[in-house]
Amino acid sequence: MAGRGRPPHRSRAEPAPRSREQAAYDGPPLEDSITGRELDRAVAQQLRTLPDRLAVRVARHLVAAGSLLDTDPKTAYQHTLAARARASRIPAVREACGEAAYAAEEYAEALSELRAARRMNGAADYLPVMADCERALGRPEKALELAKSPAVAKLAPDLQAEMTIVEAGARRDRGEMDAAVRTLENAPLQTNSRADWVVRLRYAYADALLAAGRTEDAVAWFHRTAGIDAESITDATDRLAELESGG
Repeated sequence: MAGRGRPPHRSRAEPAPRSREQAAYDGPPLEDSITGRELDRAVAQQLRTLPDRLAVRVARHLVAAGSLLDTDPKTAYQHTLAARARASRIPAVREACGEAAYAAEEYAEALSELRAARRMNGAADYLPVMADCERALGRPEKALELAKSPAVAKLAPDLQAEMTIVEAGARRDRGEMDAAVRTLENAPLQTNSRADWVVRLRYAYADALLAAGRTEDAVAWFHRTAGIDAESITDATDRLAELESGG
């Protein structure tokens, strides 16, 4: 009889599903329009130690991460993990991974990555974000230790302001409301600059005053914040409306 003794017909086996590690290595899909040439020159310079094809793949993931950081931080973080899987010894890759993890609220991972980046390049610019990660992890005392680092005094004004805001927040986490106010009072609140960091600094001060029960002073500083917040990076105007309406 025809076919006697032949093995039964079998369809071609489906490929095995990718493991979690393999999926992380692959990373999210990359748009064809992303070439990697969009990468910041200083970061691209670091990637020159890699083989050409590998450098391009890492660059494409970093560019994709940067484009998604504000709108889809979870996916941005996955892109940076794919870059890290290929180039974990490149400081810029670890920095990008830390920043994306922070944006995705993966604070322990962000802290680990930024520590690694700092060990590699000695940069102190990560300190404010690292301190904020410590706060988010419920360790305000660790945040205060970082705020007292001698390297903070050498940071650019915007980063010093961010560290002051984090330090004041850590004081509030510990219930030290008056100390939080004093911390912010030592910052350049009176500067004539309208830079974003000044807006954020004044807002933090107004909020700390309110938390300390100094409502009248808080209203005054919310007004001073709203007066320079042309881009509405804070909700100072809404806070004022609520306070002045008796809310």
